[in-house]
Amino acid sequence: MGQMRMHRVSIIIPVKNEGEHVRETLRSLQQAQTGWDYEVILVDDASTDGCLDFLAEQPSDLRLDSVQVVRTAGVGAAAARNAGAERAGGEFLVFCDAHLFFEDQWLDKLLEPILADVADAVTPGIAPHDAPDAVGYGQTLDPETFQIKWNGKQAVPFPTALLSGACFAIPRRVFEEIGGFERGFREWGYEDVEISIKLWLFGYSCCAQPDVKILHVFRKKFPYLVNADSVDYNLLRMACSHFSEERIAACRQFLSRPERARYLLASLFENGVLQQRQRYFVRRKHADSWFFDVFEIDF
Repeated sequence: MGQMRMHRVSIIIPVKNEGEHVRETLRSLQQAQTGWDYEVILVDDASTDGCLDFLAEQPSDLRLDSVQVVRTAGVGAAAARNAGAERAGGEFLVFCDAHLFFEDQWLDKLLEPILADVADAVTPGIAPHDAPDAVGYGQTLDPETFQIKWNGKQAVPFPTALLSGACFAIPRRVFEEIGGFERGFREWGYEDVEISIKLWLFGYSCCAQPDVKILHVFRKKFPYLVNADSVDYNLLRMACSHFSEERIAACRQFLSRPERARYLLASLFENGVLQQRQRYFVRRKHADSWFFDVFEIDF
């Protein structure tokens, strides 16, 4: 398996203990009709369940000539996606979960707003695989809990505060200009929220494409350990990188263990978050207040 030629689209799928989902996602992807030439990059972030073993069997129901596998050593969700992007050769990057089902022409329609200069990053409608009519179109933040909320449908592609990490497309150029996913995050948490906010603050735009619906397997629990301290750390790192001091303080109420805030902040300072904050504030086109005002998030 390997990249045999240049492809215009690189579909990057992070994988960690996905069981049969990877094979089903890859089969659905390859069965869906599209006019685009694409490669698939599977980023195996230290899976322990053998979920990619089927590739060695050369399955007859899959095409493996344009499938690459990147191995990472348990680096976490954001870093695994960055590792896939570094291997990608496409002009456009599409980040997908490893538990999706695709429809015909999904890729063609997903890229339309980018090609028409309507937006710099695009997310499709996402519905549970067992409730296909319950579709969300991009996301926003609940100011009371700081958890994501799904947007309702609109007739045409429309601005969304947040991209869904389950699937979104972005030009490689834009991804590289913003520095990709946050490089200081721990295992899991807020990677999709952070890259969306960074795009908006840096002067780019995100939209939801209502003409595309992708089915997603919403699991009841993670097939790997999610450390609460890591999620809290990522929240505070995002806040310290992008938010006002008042909003950083407000984020403490959303920590699973608020008593750990002082320790986590000390660790963030040791890992250069203040220097990153300075770089970002020089670079950005909008203040965080602009973002929250535009999307009517009272936070």
